[in-house]
Amino acid sequence: MADNYLSLHFYDQPIEPVFDTPPAREKSPDCPNGFIWEEKTYRVVEMLSSWSDFTRRGKMARNMRPAHAAVASSRGSLNVGRFYFRVRTDTDQIFDIYYDRAMKNIDDRKGQWFIYREMGEE
Repeated sequence: MADNYLSLHFYDQPIEPVFDTPPAREKSPDCPNGFIWEEKTYRVVEMLSSWSDFTRRGKMARNMRPAHAAVASSRGSLNVGRFYFRVRTDTDQIFDIYYDRAMKNIDDRKGQWFIYREMGEE
């Protein structure tokens, strides 16, 4: 992904997404309208880009036949995949946030949102 941004700070910390309308597909959501991080609410004023990563990591990389793994790498599979969004917030900061489809545990099968890093313009 070619762009004119530099990574300023790496966080990789959980956030709580804010949606004006709940996403239609919970495991492949659209960009949130904002997020809460460290007890502060950030509103998304612009989504700059989005991308996904369905790479299977660790044991998950070896538990599938090659033909099935090829299909899964393009659209994901159960509990595998991340959806990334580069957003500009109402604080005029640029963040990369992502939704990780991996379930936390058997009692909490939903994925989790993270703030990945803060970006700066070149």
